[in-house]
Amino acid sequence: MNTITSCVHGMLRHQPFLDDALSKDLLNFSALAEHLQPEVEKILRKPVKQGSIIMALRRYSPQRNLLKNANLREMGDIVVRSGITEFTYLNSNTLLGNQAMLMNSVKDQIGVYLNYSSTYQESNILVSTDLKERVEDFFKDETLVSVKSELSSITIALPKNSSKTVGLYFYIFKLLAYEGIPVFEMISTSNYFALFLEKEYINQAFLLLNEIKIS
Repeated sequence: MNTITSCVHGMLRHQPFLDDALSKDLLNFSALAEHLQPEVEKILRKPVKQGSIIMALRRYSPQRNLLKNANLREMGDIVVRSGITEFTYLNSNTLLGNQAMLMNSVKDQIGVYLNYSSTYQESNILVSTDLKERVEDFFKDETLVSVKSELSSITIALPKNSSKTVGLYFYIFKLLAYEGIPVFEMISTSNYFALFLEKEYINQAFLLLNEIKIS
């Protein structure tokens, strides 16, 4: 059975920006209670007093200090690259064969960018501009879902043991979201993390991420 407390706490846990602000004591409980009141009443299907919501907020214990600034300062070089195009194709029986031919065609080239990733239904190919026509040729018989040109990437060398660092990606995405910077695509490996943005956002994003390292 839902109570005011369980309802309020559930809402906060699913809104990480609020949870983060509460952990830093940045929010006014009265204002937050007023903001949450309509949704709480909708869930409980009855009128709820703001005072009751404030009491539930006071009982809430947000997660604190999960992310240590030291981990962020240990990030390695930040590399920016422009002129990237993303192709998205539906998966098919011939897609992997075409991918193999594309990769074989660039195996001896230096300085080109090619990244391939796949999900259950679709596959993405991210390439530098000089490979755009080659992708269009090799995959001309595949079903093209979308294509996006003029992307830029920011690649970050992750701190050691980053896979065990709670909230690392959340902190990065939170900064970008606060500044209104949309992320078009992201790729991560064990040691590197790459964001793909529309070119008008790349300078602002680079400055923000660089600030993480020196703060």
